[in-house]
Amino acid sequence: MEIDKAIGESDDTRLKTKYNNAIFVIKRAFSLYSIEEVAFSFNGGKDSTVLLHLLRAGYFLHKKELSCSNGGLSSFPVRTIYFESPSAFTEINAFTYDAAQTYGIQLDIIRQDFKSGLEALLKANPIRAIFLGVRIGDPTAVGQEQFSPSSPGWPPFMRVNPILDWSFRDVWAFLLTCKVKYCSLYDQGYTSIGSIHDTVPNALLSVNDTSSKEKFKPAYLLSDGRLERAGRVKKNASTKNDVGSDSQKHEVLLASVIAVGDEILSGTVEDQLGLSLCKKLTSVGWSVQQTSVLRNDIDSVSEEVDRQRSICDMVFIYGGVGPLHSDVTLAGVAKAFAPDEEFEEYLRHLISEHCTGDRNEMAQLPEGITELLHHEKLSVPLIKCRNVIVLAATNTEELEKEWECLTELTKLGGSTSLLELYASRRLMTSLTDVEVAEPLSKLGLEFPDIYLGCYRKSRQGPIIICLKGKDNARIDSAVQALRKKFKEGVFVDMK
Repeated sequence: MEIDKAIGESDDTRLKTKYNNAIFVIKRAFSLYSIEEVAFSFNGGKDSTVLLHLLRAGYFLHKKELSCSNGGLSSFPVRTIYFESPSAFTEINAFTYDAAQTYGIQLDIIRQDFKSGLEALLKANPIRAIFLGVRIGDPTAVGQEQFSPSSPGWPPFMRVNPILDWSFRDVWAFLLTCKVKYCSLYDQGYTSIGSIHDTVPNALLSVNDTSSKEKFKPAYLLSDGRLERAGRVKKNASTKNDVGSDSQKHEVLLASVIAVGDEILSGTVEDQLGLSLCKKLTSVGWSVQQTSVLRNDIDSVSEEVDRQRSICDMVFIYGGVGPLHSDVTLAGVAKAFAPDEEFEEYLRHLISEHCTGDRNEMAQLPEGITELLHHEKLSVPLIKCRNVIVLAATNTEELEKEWECLTELTKLGGSTSLLELYASRRLMTSLTDVEVAEPLSKLGLEFPDIYLGCYRKSRQGPIIICLKGKDNARIDSAVQALRKKFKEGVFVDMK
């Protein structure tokens, strides 16, 4: 079998290990389920292409062990499902159909959404397990293992993930070593392919050229697998305007703050960092949506980080950062994304026996998406994983220093680009709640880009009205509009 032969002749020991582990998972699945009970979800991407050839090799080796035969593999008997989408690249479709013809694959083409298509497929066929080309850095990989039952609410089947622990480097080492065809988009600078609406060539592969048309190097030349998904365009559900439009400039971004520490939950330590961080975020125009305190548990951290990063523009997490057994924050963040095996290899090469395996927190940084934000005032860099920032501060003084460095990095045009000062005004009035309720509601409709908040320091005390936004002129206009709704002198500006 050409795949097994190519890997056997390779001198890449890491690739051989990954290959052997994946083949073990595949052969195990073929032992647990009959050929009629398994299916393969193929999408034409690089990960799926790797899995296609691993399945071909795994099935060949499985049959060889059962029959002691050395015959070739003329067709691919595993039921293969392809979810055809109108938003897929034409190159992906073309490659998928070409691969099916080349390797004798009988495609079951489904033109429904993934969940509905699976429900119909499993209802009509006795499928119990589906091979998926999921890697641990993928958004859907959180909490999955090599054999993972489907999630609640989905039709019941076993998810089989043979390449769950493969990195970007492993994928390309396999494809190039085995000399198999892959989608042509990867030779045009695409490193991670989604739909035509959210995928562009990776700018890091751009070639300086005098011609008017921008050119890109192939995906396998990306030097840092951490930046594999840099070509994925983030969609902002809250606005459909072009970047730089007025409505986007005035948009209030959302933040979440997560503290990790049993000592906070037990009341042993009073959490001052959360209060300070919320004040700082609010002062620069961010709306803090939620604060949470978690116990020292990797799964708890992973689940909360994964939940918050999907609904907020930025997540700040602190506590539990270090080498102690109770320091689980980086491991939890890593599980929410992906542990970086290649970086661990680099560390082992660099510091040899001082690298302590699973307690090496740096080696657990998520692969493909981690930035180290260096500053001369910090002994260790801040860590940014997509929209999650890990702070190492343990007290307010350390937080102050880290915050100053973070804002300075932003002002210097650093990679965070997360802070934008905004305007705020506070007005005090002795009016009753009933008197101000309707006018404030109408003001909110007139100025949808302005945040309006109200509170009292005591039940009998005056109402304090906060107006916040990205534009001083808009804030002033809102204040003027509010004053016009009442008699002169009703509202007093607060410093």
